[in-house]
Amino acid sequence: MLSNSLGIVRQRLPMLFMLVLMPLLFAGLTNAQTKTTQDPEPTSKAAPAASKDSSTATEANAKAAAQEEQAQDVSQEGWPLFRGNRESTGVAKSALPAELAVLWEYKVPDGGFEGTPVIVRNKTDGKQTVYIGDMDGEVLSIDLMSGQLNWKFDTGLGISASPAYHDGRIFIGDIDGMFWCLDEKGEVQWKYQTDGAISGSANFFGEGVLFGSEDSKLYLLNRKSGEKIWEVETPDQIQCSATVADGKGFVAGCDAYLHLIDLKEGKEVGKVEIHSPTRSTPAVANGLAVFGTEQADFFAVDLTDVELEWAFAGKNGASAVRGSPAISRGHVIFGARNRRVYSIDAETGASDWSTLLKAKIDASPVIVGERVFVGSTDGRLYTLNLKDGAKLWEKQFNGGFLGSPAVAFNRLVVATDRGVVYCLGEPQK
Repeated sequence: MLSNSLGIVRQRLPMLFMLVLMPLLFAGLTNAQTKTTQDPEPTSKAAPAASKDSSTATEANAKAAAQEEQAQDVSQEGWPLFRGNRESTGVAKSALPAELAVLWEYKVPDGGFEGTPVIVRNKTDGKQTVYIGDMDGEVLSIDLMSGQLNWKFDTGLGISASPAYHDGRIFIGDIDGMFWCLDEKGEVQWKYQTDGAISGSANFFGEGVLFGSEDSKLYLLNRKSGEKIWEVETPDQIQCSATVADGKGFVAGCDAYLHLIDLKEGKEVGKVEIHSPTRSTPAVANGLAVFGTEQADFFAVDLTDVELEWAFAGKNGASAVRGSPAISRGHVIFGARNRRVYSIDAETGASDWSTLLKAKIDASPVIVGERVFVGSTDGRLYTLNLKDGAKLWEKQFNGGFLGSPAVAFNRLVVATDRGVVYCLGEPQK
């Protein structure tokens, strides 16, 4: 089994390489907090002409996919994806009690977690269940109520990605480039080999499961069979998760572009230059895609015109944004390696507030009602006020937080890089 330290080093190598090259490749990036006036023209690929019959079939397929997506969004409970939903907004549907206490913890000896857990109600038995992958290569199924292990499946190599859950199946990739589909008993349904590590998490569109690989490709596979529907190649590694909204996939990568992919056709329909590599997963809401970069900038892209809407340059010792943002009620929330959590006005790009924590922030924040939950690399979990960033609560845990919280069924689940999964909820009397 891989040790935690070796797994984390393996995960960081591509990013370290990029950081060395960035000053040469992307010099001249603005440090101003300003609305962009000279935006790159989006590139498009027109779909081929279709006959009347094929056009009718395409419309029918699109309608069926939309209905299927809507049905899942209505019926799906829990936190089934890395950022909670297909749009990657990082907003919980479930509430949390005013006071939180640790209800249970599950320890993996010599293990470590970089990914975010998912929390779902199983299709087969109706039990509320936590699924997570660790850096030793095991996928774990844990009962949400008791903290007892249901089963574990060994992929053989490390896992830094978060799992994704759909219709009784768990989807996850490993650092050897293998993408796995397991059922709720931990049995392999199919697997698909790519040519690079899979560090981002899966998403869903129609009958497909969508994910990127460090082989520079974005894949859409059939969820039931694992057969490839299409692949789209980009110029460099993809380390973030793909976001899905309005029939399009949004993915930013090491080539310093945000790519827009038509998910029905499997073709790029636009891209926007962002001047720097990123591993941040875009959040999409109200016609904007928002995300940060390794060069310490944070961008909002208008998805109608496919151009930059605004750019925010970090202050107070600007540094990389490695986590993904959360967006709710006009607030765009993200953390940075300068130890600050920021709230940006989604419409204007102006800063609402920033709060200084005690350590770097690589994990992604989660919004629960009027509160923001975020972990830092020194193992502290914080609760901030969404309106003004005031610290409401903090607690020290065993290990640092590289993965993010998941919130569902009135509980919060989060895991540390020392191999401990924690479940927080209402204090037991």
